Amino acid sequence: MIHVGLTGGVASGKSAVATQLAKLGAVVIDADKLAREVVAPGTEGLAQIRQAFGHQVLASDGSLDRAALGALVFSDEAQRLKLNAIVHPLVRAEANRLRAAASSEAVVVEDIPLLVESGQADRFDLVLVVQAPHDERIRRMVEDRRWSVAEAESRMAAQASDADRAAMADHLLMNDGTLEQLQAQVTELFEKELNR
Repeated sequence: MIHVGLTGGVASGKSAVATQLAKLGAVVIDADKLAREVVAPGTEGLAQIRQAFGHQVLASDGSLDRAALGALVFSDEAQRLKLNAIVHPLVRAEANRLRAAASSEAVVVEDIPLLVESGQADRFDLVLVVQAPHDERIRRMVEDRRWSVAEAESRMAAQASDADRAAMADHLLMNDGTLEQLQAQVTELFEKELNR
């Protein structure tokens, strides 16, 4: 088994890389998906968030109000750290369970947006980092996600810098061209480095 950590800043193209790796046969474990699952209604994660942040982060149906929680944590580092202390261990435990269930011959890729920030690089055989130009990332968030420029800048500021992520990278994928060019980079990397 080859255990790969995949990361990149918001709107860098990390999801496109994960999708291509899955098409090539990798087992992809999506930390964002797990983060949603571990705070679903009825989970211990949601109970802990309610206790830490109060009922104002819950929707009327009792589920997590992601917008309300996001507004709280992306403008306050202490609040963000409190949330991460709840969610990250739950996500890590579920990811470990999924990895253990994979074939011993698998290429297992954990797609973790905050891999560098959460100090997880040493858990992996290889770390792949996806980067894209700053202005292109802002454009994607504004046009594709309908965020304001201020929201986009705030999200980027809450994450590790490109330099910090690059320092942890065994392989750096630059997403400064077309989707097809990015997919070709991923395919070449998979065939030469990962699928041994």
